[in-house]
Amino acid sequence: MDLASRLLLLLEVSELGSFAKVAEYRNVNRSAISKQITKLEEELEVHLLNRSTRAISFTAAGVEMLNQAKQLRTVLSNSKRLAQNYHTEPRGELKIASPTLFGRQYVQQAVTIYQEKYPDVTIELLLEDRLVDVIGEGFDLGIRMGEPLESNLIARKIARNRLLLLASPAYLAKFGEPESIAELEQLPAVVYCAPGLVIDKIKYIDESGKQAFLHLNTAYKVNEAELLIKTALNGRMLTAATAQMLGDEVKNGELIPIMTGIELSNYGNFFAVYPHRDLALKTQLFLDILTDIVGAATPVWESRIPGFNKMYGFDEP
Repeated sequence: MDLASRLLLLLEVSELGSFAKVAEYRNVNRSAISKQITKLEEELEVHLLNRSTRAISFTAAGVEMLNQAKQLRTVLSNSKRLAQNYHTEPRGELKIASPTLFGRQYVQQAVTIYQEKYPDVTIELLLEDRLVDVIGEGFDLGIRMGEPLESNLIARKIARNRLLLLASPAYLAKFGEPESIAELEQLPAVVYCAPGLVIDKIKYIDESGKQAFLHLNTAYKVNEAELLIKTALNGRMLTAATAQMLGDEVKNGELIPIMTGIELSNYGNFFAVYPHRDLALKTQLFLDILTDIVGAATPVWESRIPGFNKMYGFDEP
């Protein structure tokens, strides 16, 4: 490992927070990370880290080296990106991070098509529902639900993703279809729950035109969208789910949209995020394929829900 590689390793230690996490990320022993940082200190002849059994902290020299490492990473990233744009065919490695279900449904389709067209590109796909640090973890492309807040990322809308309220025929036979918000809020529901996100309060526009919230009566929280749908199919709970989470359950009559006359606020959109305004050729071509699969004007998932364009206050031909 050369000086540049060790500086980038130091940056990883800073961003991930410990030798152990860097070792897990790189799939090596923790001692190997510690050894390389020690060699970096010896090479620079300066103390960079204060180590204890519980935490690490950076010396003044260490902070300065981190600044240098960030600049180095930017230069290397820009150099690779610019060089790739001189190729007539994409090559190299493409790293993508995506929410789990969206990745299984659509990103994997795009990967298959992409690799058939461009075999000189190797792809690494990370399926995570956490907020992945696209720049810090070295990804070329990230998929996000909702507009990103990071000012250092470029965001491009892929498709909208609206919300439905759903129940199975068995559930409606047992409880009856709710006719008001108050009735809906009394019925048992399964809700999606992940770090920083719980879909149990649903925004809607009330009769006076003001934004209000309906509160689902949570009986079960789950962090897998597929389990959310499966639980609703079992007939004991209703749910709020995005159109993207669904397959053909509505078309087949297994789940029924309820309270479709209320006007639900826009839930959010899917965005592609990336570090540079000028995309590398390999990334641009992948994003084009993914957009074609999803369908930017009318997302493919909406076409699986008969009459969806007239539900929940959304009126589009």
